[in-house]
Amino acid sequence: MNLHYRVAHVAERLAEGDCGELGVRAEIRGDTVLLTGTVPSAGCREDILRVAREELAGVPVHCDIVVAETTPPDHPEELT
Repeated sequence: MNLHYRVAHVAERLAEGDCGELGVRAEIRGDTVLLTGTVPSAGCREDILRVAREELAGVPVHCDIVVAETTPPDHPEELT
C-alpha cells in the first residue's frame, strides 16, 4: 500500500479519535514517518503512537510529540 495513503489515513484517525488531535503532523522522511506536534497529556501521546503503529505497521515511526505543561506555576515570575 502507498505510504502517502497510509499517512493520510493516520491523520484521519487522529482527527476522529478520542483525542480529536489536529495539531499532530505525520511527515514522510525517507523510509520513515516522523510525528510532531503538541498534545495535552501523556495518555493522548500514547494513543497517537498506538494509532500510528497500527496504521504504519512495518514502517519505522519516530515521535517528536511534546506534552504541553498545563499545571499552574508554583511561584510568581520575577520581573526586573
